[in-house]
Amino acid sequence: MDSFAFIIHPIDPKRDVSRKFPLLGRMLNEKQINFFSTYFPPVYLSEIEGIQSAATGKKIQGWLIACPLTSERMMTLPEKTVYKKIIQTGKMAEGLGAKLLGLGAYTSVVGDGGLTISRSLDIPVTTGDSYTVATAVRAIVEAAGTLEIPLRESTASVVGATGAIGRVCAELLTSMTAEVCVIGRDQKRLDAVKERISSHNGPAVVTADTTLDSLKRSRVIVTVTSALDAIIQPELISPGTVICDVARPRDVSQQVAAERRDILVIDGGVVEIPGEVNFNFNFGFPPGLGYACMAETMALALEGRLESFTIGKNLTRSMVDEIAEIADRHGFKLSGFRSFDKPVSNEHIEKVFNASQSSRISGTIFAGRPEPVPVRTVHRRR
Repeated sequence: MDSFAFIIHPIDPKRDVSRKFPLLGRMLNEKQINFFSTYFPPVYLSEIEGIQSAATGKKIQGWLIACPLTSERMMTLPEKTVYKKIIQTGKMAEGLGAKLLGLGAYTSVVGDGGLTISRSLDIPVTTGDSYTVATAVRAIVEAAGTLEIPLRESTASVVGATGAIGRVCAELLTSMTAEVCVIGRDQKRLDAVKERISSHNGPAVVTADTTLDSLKRSRVIVTVTSALDAIIQPELISPGTVICDVARPRDVSQQVAAERRDILVIDGGVVEIPGEVNFNFNFGFPPGLGYACMAETMALALEGRLESFTIGKNLTRSMVDEIAEIADRHGFKLSGFRSFDKPVSNEHIEKVFNASQSSRISGTIFAGRPEPVPVRTVHRRR
């Protein structure tokens, strides 16, 4: 039987440690968990059962394993130290019998995008970035439709566009929108991304910005930075905007959801897994749902493609299209909208639409109860 393992790690230190070690989660504060995570060994979490292809009926075996390093430690420790810990976790996957390894969250971001990890293991490695892009763009397009945003006439912004995921998201959005603004901290790298996108895509105008000023004129935003703290605050966004937050930790502040009833924030990369899947571990999702990066690893195993599919930083549109086709065939699909790990109802979308219409008409940012506007029915795929 083809098999895989997927690496996760603590993103919210106290919450995530508590899921496996409740006592430690209660006893240690976040600073202590960050410190001690350097010295913890890799952790076996669970066997994943019930994944089955909708097309072929094929079943696969899988495991969840944890690299103990927190996000903060992964971004501040020397790369060699982080590589060593991830490789130790990968060796655990090999010992379990996995034939393919998926890298989750910051384990795919550190350094060279998995290349060093792959060279140090005897099994292929994939970051899951290709399917993450595919699902993020699908989600933003579907969400824009529910809020009646005319994409062809709108500006889209991609925050973190110099990274592999952000760059390809921007490329895909150029065929759907009037303008795409690529946002990042490094002007030189931004200019290179702008030139690459402009020379291969259209018809959107491509602009670059090292600030977040362009968010005000954007109706759709994809954000996928590796920032440790939230960077998108309520005052930066115009009414009637859809934001797809692919980053973990999140780029969008909780204050946006709390204060801005006229904005729709959706989580990126949440996927329904085919079959009667049981992760046998609570990583924060309802039964049957997983991250898109997890789903890429599973889809490749179901396809029998035990290879380093998405590795390094050279992600391409053709890779995104290919993995989307594979995943679709085996029955993976968007789970419906979620926001800050909670399902988004049609009623919530209706309220956002009404509030955004009121805000745009009045020219004010809405933080309370919307004025009545003509009610319409939301038609959204579940």
